[in-house]
Amino acid sequence: MDNLATNKLKLESVILTLVEPFLPQINLVSTVPGIREFSAIAVIAEIGTDMSVFPTAKHLCSWAGVAPQCNESGGKKKSSRVSRAGAYIKPLLVQCANAAVKSKKHPEIAKRFSSIKKRRGHKKAIIAIARMLLTVIYNILKKNEPYNPELYRKADTLSVYREQQAILLLQMRGYSISKVIPA
Repeated sequence: MDNLATNKLKLESVILTLVEPFLPQINLVSTVPGIREFSAIAVIAEIGTDMSVFPTAKHLCSWAGVAPQCNESGGKKKSSRVSRAGAYIKPLLVQCANAAVKSKKHPEIAKRFSSIKKRRGHKKAIIAIARMLLTVIYNILKKNEPYNPELYRKADTLSVYREQQAILLLQMRGYSISKVIPA
């Protein structure tokens, strides 16, 4: 066991010396929730640091295999699954998405996950979060700035807006609505 531990430390030190030219990008990608240093190294090893290769974040997500396919013909929906592309990066992004969802520091991701999970199920919600993380990484590397959680937080006004919509819908159907103030 001691031999394995020393070999692991040697391998990690070799990896860290090889990625030294990319440390600024690795530090930026490490600001994304669920992604730590070695996950950032693996993501950058897969996609690179030059985002001019991909015209948009959607192209990157499609290349990585986390974009849903649309198989529809003649008005009949046949399947909506993700492609088999991204054999190495997709499992890594799924693991990072699982970590990000469980993080208490980033409730915006957990809220988005739970809202998608209610409608689509656990697996599709995790793929959606993995796609969100890859989109964030694309924008971070393209703009060269760290993760900003404010861009991904849903405002609480959305829930107030939906409440108002529900009240209007009930009123249009003939119900009278009165405000009840909780004690």
